[in-house]
Amino acid sequence: MKSAVSSSLFFHSKNLLKPNPLSRLESVFLPKPSLRSIVKLPSSSTTSGLRSISSSSMASSFKPEQARVPSALPLPAPPLTKFNIGLCQLSVTADKSRNISHAKKAIEEAASKGAKLVLLPEIWNSPYSNDSFPVYAEEIDAGGDASPSTAMLSEVSKRLKITIIGGSIPERVGDRLYNTCCVFGSDGELKAKHRKIHLFDIDIPGKITFMESKTLTAGETPTIVDTDVGRIGIGICYDIRFQELAMIYAARGAHLLCYPGAFNMTTGPLHWELLQRARATDNQLYVATCSPARDSGAGYTAWGHSTLIGPFGEVLATTEHEEAIIIAEIDYSILEQRRTSLPLNKQRRGDLYQLVDVQRLNSK
Repeated sequence: MKSAVSSSLFFHSKNLLKPNPLSRLESVFLPKPSLRSIVKLPSSSTTSGLRSISSSSMASSFKPEQARVPSALPLPAPPLTKFNIGLCQLSVTADKSRNISHAKKAIEEAASKGAKLVLLPEIWNSPYSNDSFPVYAEEIDAGGDASPSTAMLSEVSKRLKITIIGGSIPERVGDRLYNTCCVFGSDGELKAKHRKIHLFDIDIPGKITFMESKTLTAGETPTIVDTDVGRIGIGICYDIRFQELAMIYAARGAHLLCYPGAFNMTTGPLHWELLQRARATDNQLYVATCSPARDSGAGYTAWGHSTLIGPFGEVLATTEHEEAIIIAEIDYSILEQRRTSLPLNKQRRGDLYQLVDVQRLNSK
């Protein structure tokens, strides 16, 4: 194992395109009865008497403002319009102290390359296994020696004056364990904590079987946080498969969605990039992901391929499966351009369907 981050991490950015608070979550689609239009034909056999429905009348009947309940919030003006994000795809070992030190060096390297926002992988301080989660779990709220991983994130974010989406680590709360992502601001303060809402329980015969629910408890709160680099919605790995969560974040005015994740060698090639591009395209915002580097000798093998996706679903920067630090530019001015060119929010059929953000609804 190489000790210096300069030799164990390599800068790899493949720029493919240049870019022009709350309690419980229960998000559901509530269908409305379908509308039936009856058109009466005139007695005349000629078609000249047929009346056309104007497009403006039809558009007003769509009620796009009712498609999201409560109504979608306007996109807020971000503190920064343009900045660099760093995605730290890290190797993870059984040595927790080494993992923490390694992550620290990677964050420092990303910041030295201009990153104002740094994203770490899912479960970066521990091997990804049900046997390991209880052993490596930390009491995040206690801080200090009870949570050395988050103590490091707090210190380095303050010293470097950057925002850190701290991937995820196993969190212990009493007799429960969570898969938790911590967000630290440039002042070193813990700004938000997201507990993975959708647990990864999967059984593909002959391919992969993993049941996070054997050891972990599901989170109950969606997490959206205002930072020095914009409003960010947080999900962890399997959360990316549930478009309702991303839609709620978009309706709350998110500029960017961050998903630390560790897709595997079966679902990774099939769905990892597909899901990222879908969440970005559907909601017309940026999506950033960060995976552990691949270790073929590990009990769980990660796919890798950390990526930044633009609001048109375009792959802006990505990497392969080895360790890497990706530096890529985010330009929020592109969001309004894309939404003006393709005005989905004005075209939603609130007369036919609704997305209900139960958390916001109940907080009124």
